[in-house]
Amino acid sequence: MKKFDLELLSELRAQAEASPRRRAHHNVHEDYQQVVQRLFVCMLPDSYVRPHRHSDAHKWEFFMVVDGCLELLFFDDAGTLTERLALGPGSDCLGVEIPPNTWHATVCHAPVTFVEVKQGPYEQTGDKDFAAWAPVEGDEAVPRFLENMKVLRPGYSLKTA
Repeated sequence: MKKFDLELLSELRAQAEASPRRRAHHNVHEDYQQVVQRLFVCMLPDSYVRPHRHSDAHKWEFFMVVDGCLELLFFDDAGTLTERLALGPGSDCLGVEIPPNTWHATVCHAPVTFVEVKQGPYEQTGDKDFAAWAPVEGDEAVPRFLENMKVLRPGYSLKTA
């Protein structure tokens, strides 16, 4: 039996604070070849998750917030925000399953810890398609892009924000 306690969440938060990417994860699955990948993720407000999609027909993703609030942003192919969904205590929704081939990104305004479950096996080179309309991680445009994502409203793109 595997147990997940508050000490794990605290350690994960410390790892995220020390990480240049400003997030950290703890894999529950034994290896990347397992058919179901399960992990805890702690993310800080300055962590950039580039909008992406999982184009393989069987690559869904499930998110459930454990602590804090996570916002999921959904986009169309052109980069227009179609939906913004807050997950966590105090919101109407605690979790969501994202179907394959759906452009999405995550943002938070305060530290958040969530559980992510997705179909495996995990292959780093083919796991996701990144949006051409979003800067690559590490680009000098990322801080402004991230701040714009945090306030973007449905019907607008990051080009019109």
